[in-house]
Amino acid sequence: MGNSLTCCVSPDASPKVNRARGSLQQQQLNRRDREQQRIDIYQVEADLVEPESVPHLQHISDRELPDDLDPECNPSDHPRASTIFLSKSQPDVREKRKSNHINHVSPGQLIKKYSSCSTIFIDDSTVSQPNLRSTIKCVTLAIYYHIKNRDSDRSLDIFDEKIHPLTREDVPDDYFRHDPDHKHIYRFVRTLFSAAQLTAECAIVTLVYLERLLTYAEIDICPSNWKRIVLGAILLASKVWDDQAVWNVDYCQILKDITVEDMNEMERHFLELLQFNINVPGSVYAKYYFDLRSLADDNNLNFPLEPLSKERAQKLEAISRLCEDKYKDLSKAAMRRSFSADNLVGICRSNAVLS
Repeated sequence: MGNSLTCCVSPDASPKVNRARGSLQQQQLNRRDREQQRIDIYQVEADLVEPESVPHLQHISDRELPDDLDPECNPSDHPRASTIFLSKSQPDVREKRKSNHINHVSPGQLIKKYSSCSTIFIDDSTVSQPNLRSTIKCVTLAIYYHIKNRDSDRSLDIFDEKIHPLTREDVPDDYFRHDPDHKHIYRFVRTLFSAAQLTAECAIVTLVYLERLLTYAEIDICPSNWKRIVLGAILLASKVWDDQAVWNVDYCQILKDITVEDMNEMERHFLELLQFNINVPGSVYAKYYFDLRSLADDNNLNFPLEPLSKERAQKLEAISRLCEDKYKDLSKAAMRRSFSADNLVGICRSNAVLS
């Protein structure tokens, strides 16, 4: 009827099946060996590469601020950090308020003007166009509090007026003991700004660079170095802010006894101590401006007030309406899928600020 052995033979006993399974297992073993060899080769190559031979490229965002400084604590870099000069002035402000309260003295000046229903007084100082004289007064007052309420007398030789004098007159031996008053600092800064025809914005940037130097270099502004530190900050701020900067030789004509080589060396050291971080964000600039306004209010330094005339009121109203219409146009255009940058070019005027 048929060969019974063909249906009783086990499939495992077939030599073809055994050879197929053996070849499959051998392929898997060979594949594992090749993968292990590849891993071993990569490991050997990694061990042969020395760590020093791999260059470490620092990201540009890491180079903007010093690594050892916390940006939250540095007011010249971070807009949310409190300015140093405002905190330095608080002890004197509290003492004045306490004295006025005990002696029943009015904290405000009697000549201060206040707005009424019929007359509105405004000043011509805004964050975009500060008043020059008032801004210089506030900046020099901030420098005064820096010197008066300093923590110590840490300094560097490049800023020491005894080692690098600004005049030919002999510097007294006790020059480091007498703090300059506000008027002395104001006359020094005012002379430089008048001769070099610098703007009020440059004065605010000068204060930013000054506090950045004190923070980065870990020094203090004191009677022995305040002139050279302020001069270096003004020199750098004028070159960064103004399109047509004043040259170092021009400052030598203002300060007759200083040499160009000394100015160049001081500027080079100033930049190195700042780690070449001369960027001043708009938020930091605005913070320093409004803190200077607060400093002026605490010390009764009033900005010049003028009554609001009919012509000026109409001008402010027209500017405000123009800016409001421009903002509405930009808001409508922003809803489109595509928006050309040509529509952004127009009349750029600052919003009116009434104070």
